[in-house]
Amino acid sequence: MAAKSILITGCSSGIGHDAAHGLKARGWRVFATCRQEADCDRLRGEGLESFRLDYADEASIEAAVAEAERRTGGKLDALFNNGAFACPGAVEDLPRAALREIFEVNLFGYHDLARRVIPMMRAQGTGRIVNCSSVLGLVAMKWRGAYVATKFAMEGLTDVMRIEMKGTGIAVILIEPGPIGTRIRENAIPHFEKWIDWQNSARAGEYAALRHRLYAEKTKPDAFELPPSAVTARLIRALEAARPKPRYYVTTPTHLMGLARRLLPTRALDWMIAKG
Repeated sequence: MAAKSILITGCSSGIGHDAAHGLKARGWRVFATCRQEADCDRLRGEGLESFRLDYADEASIEAAVAEAERRTGGKLDALFNNGAFACPGAVEDLPRAALREIFEVNLFGYHDLARRVIPMMRAQGTGRIVNCSSVLGLVAMKWRGAYVATKFAMEGLTDVMRIEMKGTGIAVILIEPGPIGTRIRENAIPHFEKWIDWQNSARAGEYAALRHRLYAEKTKPDAFELPPSAVTARLIRALEAARPKPRYYVTTPTHLMGLARRLLPTRALDWMIAKG
């Protein structure tokens, strides 16, 4: 029997890198994609099948799906939409272009890639589309407006797709990680520097704490932080369960926030989040 195949995005490090190796070790045929060809070359050296896919580049998405289709003979069992970035800053300081840039990657790219693999899955009568969301797809948090907006939007789009795909054999699933040991904070710095004119902000004095968090060397894990392997463990369940759940929470904060969002009035939830 041929190994099941999966296309994973954002595999240069963190969640995607761990998922690619973890699924390969379980016998999956993994197409581990990255934005940069240099990272793809490194992954090929690690024994993975890798080619370029950049969510912000429609042509690269089209080419990547064609490559996966060519290599599998038109059969792709699963997609893990994982790559994303953050642009920290107060909502009032976010230019329109900053939101446009982050939505291109964190939402439009996910949607574009998913709709391009659906015809293969429809033809074979089965498939799994797993979208990587966040605890920030469940609740809002200060300074994270751009990222929160993309994740809230992706949660809604994924829920609708799940309902619409019922009866096709294609399961659509969300994974909600929470604090995971990745490079998302370091990778956010160029976007902060590009878009946020914090010196001229009405909140200039408040940016000290945010800038310290961004630039200070991380010497220990964040509270409740888990390694990327914790996400891989939930991904395996989402992919291999006979009847997968619509959502898989990963960390303690995600479980708590999921519960709090359902039970608490909005003001009480705002207070709890503000208290950290």
